[in-house]
Amino acid sequence: MSAPMIFMAALVGVLLLVVVALTYRLWKLRQGGTAAILRDIPAVGGHGWRHGVIRYRGDEARYYRLSSLRWWPDRRLSRRGLEIISRRSPRGDEFDIMSDAIVVLELHDTTIDRWRGYEIALDRGALTAFLSWVESSPSPRARRRTA
Repeated sequence: MSAPMIFMAALVGVLLLVVVALTYRLWKLRQGGTAAILRDIPAVGGHGWRHGVIRYRGDEARYYRLSSLRWWPDRRLSRRGLEIISRRSPRGDEFDIMSDAIVVLELHDTTIDRWRGYEIALDRGALTAFLSWVESSPSPRARRRTA
């Protein structure tokens, strides 16, 4: 085989892998979830927002960015360490990607291995689902002691 043939075979192989990865990611995103827009904080103005899908699994909310090729979640929010700091409406240039019906929550994930801040933008229905998930966390005092 000549060098150009080997190069073409390698290129076709890489393209095939990219198509398989994109197909898997699209299939994963279409399995359901709650639409959300998330960004890490601190952030300036309306920059850093990423559209995605949140899936709830036990004590963890998994955020999958729409524009990512990762097979795993882009962010994981632990219900046990999640604190809602504030609630606000979109402001300034955030209206380019959000409407009046959106609510923006500032969150801090205080688990030891994560300690991060986020802002998450949700519509009213998604906000109700998210707050229900956060508030349904069992109290640390309510856990049974194992003897």
